[in-house]
Amino acid sequence: MPDITTLILDDHAWFRRQFAALDELQARDSDPRELARLWEPLAARLDVHALAEEKIFYPQLLAHGEDPEDETLDAIGDHNEIRDGVAQAERSPVGSGQWWEGVWAARRANDEHMGEEENEGLANFRLNATTGLRESLGRQFAEFLDAHPTTAGLDNSDKDPEAYVDEVQAEIDPSDPTRDGLGIGSLKGK
Repeated sequence: MPDITTLILDDHAWFRRQFAALDELQARDSDPRELARLWEPLAARLDVHALAEEKIFYPQLLAHGEDPEDETLDAIGDHNEIRDGVAQAERSPVGSGQWWEGVWAARRANDEHMGEEENEGLANFRLNATTGLRESLGRQFAEFLDAHPTTAGLDNSDKDPEAYVDEVQAEIDPSDPTRDGLGIGSLKGK
């Protein structure tokens, strides 16, 4: 089983290929049905990928990374921007100007996020987490993606980055008096 960092990179490569294919369709002034066939699975995967990272990767980066708070805050903010672009496209007729604006907003936010994550969060995690942990998280990540081909049944609403980090850190160390978190359990060793 590939480790979680490899699986995240694989998704990043797929995202780049799908957006390049949208470039081709836009250049050919393609039929909205053709655009939808490409966009709908891409939009779903963008959202599900972000949720998988928020559920599986970023809590462990916060638990095992070296000074990962800023990277995590930035990533959650990026995920919100990606979700907002996807949502804008979903509210607009496929192929319309507003639809393309949403698609490209999601793309810009995703491109920025992937570059930062590849150079910061993923590198930090590779340096500080054991191979066994990364492989175990890879299994969880793959299972989550397989179980959720779409966002049906998932809460893909925006998250407050600071509240997210505070809540995860409170779970990591509920006895830390500097945290104003929920204290609902530890992620250490998971």
